Amino acid sequence: MLSDIEIAQQATMKPIRDIAAGLDIPEEELEYYGKYKAKLSEELFARLANKPDGKLILVTAINPTPAGEGKTTTSVGLGQAMARIGKKAVIALREPSLGPVFGIKGGAAGGGYAQVLPMEDINLHFTGDMHAITAANNLLCALLDNHMQQGNALSIDPRQILMKRCLDMNDRALRNIVCGLGGRVNGVPREDGFIITVASEVMAILCLAADLPDLKRRLGNILCAYTYDGKPVYARDLQAQGAMAALLKDALKPNLVQTLEGTPALMHGGPFANIAHGCNSVRATRLSLKLADYCITEAGFGSDLGAEKFLDIKCRMAGLSPDAVVLVATVRALKYNGGVPKADLAEENVAALEKGIVNLQAHIENMHKYGLPVVVAINRFHTDTDAELAVIDRCCREWGVEYALSEVFAKGGAGGEALARKVVEVIDRTAGTTHFAPIYPDDMPLKEKIETVAREIYGADGVDFSPAALKGIAAAEELGAGRYPVCIAKTQYSLSDNPALLGRPSGFRLSVREVQLSAGAGFLVALAGSIMTMPGLPKVPAANAIDVDESGKITGLF
Repeated sequence: MLSDIEIAQQATMKPIRDIAAGLDIPEEELEYYGKYKAKLSEELFARLANKPDGKLILVTAINPTPAGEGKTTTSVGLGQAMARIGKKAVIALREPSLGPVFGIKGGAAGGGYAQVLPMEDINLHFTGDMHAITAANNLLCALLDNHMQQGNALSIDPRQILMKRCLDMNDRALRNIVCGLGGRVNGVPREDGFIITVASEVMAILCLAADLPDLKRRLGNILCAYTYDGKPVYARDLQAQGAMAALLKDALKPNLVQTLEGTPALMHGGPFANIAHGCNSVRATRLSLKLADYCITEAGFGSDLGAEKFLDIKCRMAGLSPDAVVLVATVRALKYNGGVPKADLAEENVAALEKGIVNLQAHIENMHKYGLPVVVAINRFHTDTDAELAVIDRCCREWGVEYALSEVFAKGGAGGEALARKVVEVIDRTAGTTHFAPIYPDDMPLKEKIETVAREIYGADGVDFSPAALKGIAAAEELGAGRYPVCIAKTQYSLSDNPALLGRPSGFRLSVREVQLSAGAGFLVALAGSIMTMPGLPKVPAANAIDVDESGKITGLF
């Protein structure tokens, strides 16, 4: 069996100008990054501004498990399958982060015969967007420290600095550091730390910005510190937003690439789905809607995190309205939710599937609460048995939801045709009858917004707020953030905030220990549990298997 990188390297890619031509994009609206990658120019945005939008399809999933669900692979395969059934579609995905690529997770360009190319470039430096975000974030940190060194006219309290430096690499040694050591010429000594680039607010801002002026405004609104007397200090107070925007002006442009079957893909941005909203950029999604009849995009983790934030944050801010949700699940993941250990998931276990399928039911019901039709995509594995698939068939029929088997990993677009036809059929049938709305209104108090998500999406009985969290909510409202959406950071492995509670937990309360105001991004982060913003490398990192030969051929990526 070929590895992902071997499949990708055997593919014959089309020149990116040919992919663009299929979308009616002339060469003068491309900014080339070699033969197979290009950024899309501002002239293209301007030319398509008044063109009607296509249909928006959100791909999400049940709670992730160690077995993996294949959400990105399904998104890519669905885009390929749409072309095979005669539909014009563009997939809009997130860019991978280098940390997971060299760590334990691997790349994020799909898998098997449903991949985005050039796979090696995408999973490594790509077009430099991550580096630009890293530089802009760290410029703000440097300006802040320099301000304190040069007299501290703003009276910034070094004990109340909120900004952390970032690096697009897993490096646990940098989580907590002390900077400014070595004497007066080296700055003001203080505690600091690093987060991974995709967890930075600058990343979230890039992915929510409508255009360059909006980007600059949001960057200026970053709350980066407090003064000795408790007043907020924003990036605009340090006159940082202009230089930061200059570093990000090219990174703001979406990247055009292709799938294994030569269908178009836009890859742009990649914020965490815990500490941020976990979706590709607003600009890439909006542009995809103009370029094709169908835009297929995805959100990170399960629907309780990624899809909720896509619908309550991204769609709210960008004025987007999805036409359908594709909910990815696997037989083995549902058995895992039913209590089967990872090592035994290949064995038939109908009883465990019956027990764990309530997780799928919860995610379906949650998406229906937004007024959206759902199509369940069962990412099929060769170990799935007829008896197990019969359980899924029966349950989906009982719940009144459409489903289709997907075999895009093994068969590419051909393995997703049934899913593609089902999605098109559901969109056509429900057109004009769906009434999408976020789960809470803008004017609901922040505390009640958190409680609404916990109750309606997670199934919690209520929320317990620490005194620090309540104080933080009050402070955020005093700073004018009362109408902001909320971004709840919790474990992805459970509907609850306890990763050990699988299936469909009940009788629990969500515990919010702290809140953080992302004033530039425009949302309030509520921390429920311990959230890792700078991952570490595993005992045997994926980097150990990655190599390049004398001809420049890369091996070991997956």
